[in-house]
Amino acid sequence: MIIDSHQHFWVYNEQKHDWIDDTMSAIRRNFLPEDLKAIYEAEGIDGCVAVQADQTPEETDFLLQLSQKHNFIKGVVGWLDLRAENLEAQLSKYEGKEKLKGFRHVVQGEPDHNFLLRPEFLKGISLLDKHNYTYDILIFPHQLGAALEFIRRFPKQKFVIDHIAKPYIKDGFFDGWAALIREIGKHENVFCKLSGMVTEADYKTWTPEQINPYMDVVLEAFGTERLLFGSDWPVCLVAGNYSEIKTLTTNYIAKLTPVEQAKIMGENAMQFYNL
Repeated sequence: MIIDSHQHFWVYNEQKHDWIDDTMSAIRRNFLPEDLKAIYEAEGIDGCVAVQADQTPEETDFLLQLSQKHNFIKGVVGWLDLRAENLEAQLSKYEGKEKLKGFRHVVQGEPDHNFLLRPEFLKGISLLDKHNYTYDILIFPHQLGAALEFIRRFPKQKFVIDHIAKPYIKDGFFDGWAALIREIGKHENVFCKLSGMVTEADYKTWTPEQINPYMDVVLEAFGTERLLFGSDWPVCLVAGNYSEIKTLTTNYIAKLTPVEQAKIMGENAMQFYNL
């Protein structure tokens, strides 16, 4: 089974989606399950995990509602304020919502480089494992040091690094990112998504040859047991169509055994998110 471990839906709103700047104008519109279903049928994708794009509880409810109507949405990564004093009560409201698999915060957008290590956030994360929820780590490379310290505090929590931690591919920066990714990969409870790479390169001129060295590092660090294919649709559309994004990964992993390829293209996502 092929699972897209990372994609988004939204009803476009200029204020709410102000992160979509002029260079990304191609995605200033609605993206809903009807749009993605046809792509999945053409590309042989069996299901997906829908990941939050807005930081509101309403976003979580929106994605869960879509997942009830569309069976190919196998799981949801939502948002709650993990710093909230009443987080336990908020989590209890989702008991029985089987498609809610975990949560994410847009840490990459936080001006505090040590956001992940603040006491109120750590307290929130400490509640997730008890409820069997995963946590997606969305960061830039300059936040990897804090992420490593963060991960060390929760050896039993299931974590996944989104978009291979968004290395600065366009600028050719590599060594600092690679060193910290290798350290994070030593923690067996941490997975990594092969997603979001083309949008960290030059949208118009990226090539697989530019991106392959970064995939080499995460393959070495996480192995074939802890890598997940993800498209980052529709964000990826600013740099390529769905087929091009999928082919970037499938061509890269073609050197692996069929069993290993199947793990990266779906089985690992099913295990991590309990789909």
